[in-house]
Amino acid sequence: MKKNLWIRTLLCMTVAVSPLTLAATSTAPIPPNSQQVFFVGNNWDGTVTVINPAKNYQKVGVINMVPDKKERLTEIYLNPVKLIAYSYIRNTAGEGNDQLVDDMYSTPDGKSVVASRPSYADVVSINIATGKINWRTPVEGFRADHMAVSPDGQQVAVSASSGNVVHVLDINTGKELGRFATGDKPHENIYFANGTKILNSAIGNVETAMDASWQDFTKGKRYITIADAQNYKVLKKIDFRPALDAVGRKDLSNSVRPIVFSKDESKIYAQVSFFNGLVEYDLNQDKVTRIAQLPGSTTIPSDRTKWVNDSRHHGLSISGDGEKLCVAGTMDDYATIVDRKTLTAAKLIAAGKPYWATQSPDGKRCVISESATDAVTVIDFATGEKVITVPVGNHPQRVRLGYAPAEDGATNNLDKIK
Repeated sequence: MKKNLWIRTLLCMTVAVSPLTLAATSTAPIPPNSQQVFFVGNNWDGTVTVINPAKNYQKVGVINMVPDKKERLTEIYLNPVKLIAYSYIRNTAGEGNDQLVDDMYSTPDGKSVVASRPSYADVVSINIATGKINWRTPVEGFRADHMAVSPDGQQVAVSASSGNVVHVLDINTGKELGRFATGDKPHENIYFANGTKILNSAIGNVETAMDASWQDFTKGKRYITIADAQNYKVLKKIDFRPALDAVGRKDLSNSVRPIVFSKDESKIYAQVSFFNGLVEYDLNQDKVTRIAQLPGSTTIPSDRTKWVNDSRHHGLSISGDGEKLCVAGTMDDYATIVDRKTLTAAKLIAAGKPYWATQSPDGKRCVISESATDAVTVIDFATGEKVITVPVGNHPQRVRLGYAPAEDGATNNLDKIK
């Protein structure tokens, strides 16, 4: 496998969860005999790189997330409809590559990783120690996308991007617990309100070349859906279009990409298609309260069809104290820390097509994926400076915090994964 890293034995340790950053969002107990790690999904490799933040972001292994690759491809090639969809995904969203790992989370016991696999239109659970599949669940339509895990770690919500639905699965068995309808091409998912609600943003048709402003109607229905996390009934829909128009920004897309909540969950900060900046939306008042234009690169293609899946900026996280935002300036090839009070950017950190941003366990650092340079980079929220860059696999996208086994005996089989 390209750029493969041999798994090394995971070190025996347990890292405490920071109460500052996780108490409000996670009620799951720390798994015994585990270590807290970052999982980096190498989308074009079909692997997950495991990184230990407590050991100076040392790589501790790689997990093969497509052990059933031959079986899946045989299934696809024998079905003309699936083959057409597979080829379309490869040549559009995949930029000529299979999309094999989009999003991932660890199971509550820290023994397995659950991942969405866009090209295979499914979600799988892989045992970290053995590399074997625990369960596999196909999604509606032809492509699986972003996921979210419930605060108790028992449920995982996955976007079926061509099925216009979010499936909620039992993370231990893969059994569907429920689903809810969304707009066109559901994307980001977030559990909030102490895990009682799920937010989904539908981004519309981003894979077409119809990106001129007068062609906006071709993008489809783009809105945020908020659903009850118990019965999966839709509680509310939010369309950014009238809210953006009301503040004189008809030029901005209502296709909402990555989102983070303020600490009190009264506001969301969102990236939208084609925009190098942030939109602040007040959930109580249902209106846009601020818009921040961030620096742009002089080398970005003027033709918007050359931008990756309508992204300009794609990747957003917030510090543990809720005062700083970390922005991945995807097409502008930088990452930066933004002060939430002023919405001004700090130093621009050069990065190769950064695609995601997430928070470190202590909430003091941001971790971005650099999809063009096959690396992840750590940035300090307080100083805005780069801390370290770690090479990973081919085209890293999502980065998620989770747990992996720590005892030697449970991880010896990982040495054999190639």
